[in-house]
Amino acid sequence: MKKLIIGNKEYQSRLFLGTGKFASTNDLRLAIDASKTQLVTAALRRVNLDNQDTDDILSAINQNKVDLMLNTSGARNAVEAVKIAQFGRAAGCDLVKLEIHPDPNYLLPDPIETYKAAKILVEEGFTVLPYINADPVLAKRLEDVGVHAVMPLGAPIGTNKGLQTEAMLKIIIEQANVPVVVDAGLGLPSHAAAAIELGADAVLVNTAIAAAGNSEMMAKAFAMAVESAVLAIDAVPAVTSNKANATSPMNVFDDII
Repeated sequence: MKKLIIGNKEYQSRLFLGTGKFASTNDLRLAIDASKTQLVTAALRRVNLDNQDTDDILSAINQNKVDLMLNTSGARNAVEAVKIAQFGRAAGCDLVKLEIHPDPNYLLPDPIETYKAAKILVEEGFTVLPYINADPVLAKRLEDVGVHAVMPLGAPIGTNKGLQTEAMLKIIIEQANVPVVVDAGLGLPSHAAAAIELGADAVLVNTAIAAAGNSEMMAKAFAMAVESAVLAIDAVPAVTSNKANATSPMNVFDDII
């Protein structure tokens, strides 16, 4: 697979991790280690940026090994999202997952407000990764604005239903000139592998790991699935065919007959 570069940083791991819903800070720490991730995302309201010694999310993240991407979760419009990002920048974080979802029932991202906020944040020099519906047109518009990746959903947040938007994801991936990170709805390691095999550059997983009976074990399972999918792609899979193709030569018995 091609190198995964977001902003000015190259990532070896193609599994990104969300930090919500973990039962404890220790569970989060163990999951981060088991996932081998190099990028985690957290809502600004859930972290104490001024004091990393407190028992909150930051205490579980070794920022010498893992990048922190603040997300604007909770923002209902572009104005709120930009303010949240600016608060994060004041604490030294320019890496932003742009997330705007005013609908409390389905948490679907607002395309218009996301576009507005993305344009402002890119102009202000943030590294911007917008979370969007699997909308190929919006993905290209955001790319034109200058975002550093797009993060289309596989299914609504926290549903664990997998790649319900596969047809649209294929188009986004085909047309993209920036990394495509499938975010939201991935419930099983096989879903993550399928996204990578589809051509996504990375996946972001939270609920499926955080809400598992053993989050550390599930994080390891997702890491193995993503690594396996990348390895398979690099191995160049055999071509598909509509006709049967014998695994042994059909003339093997000619001499006997």
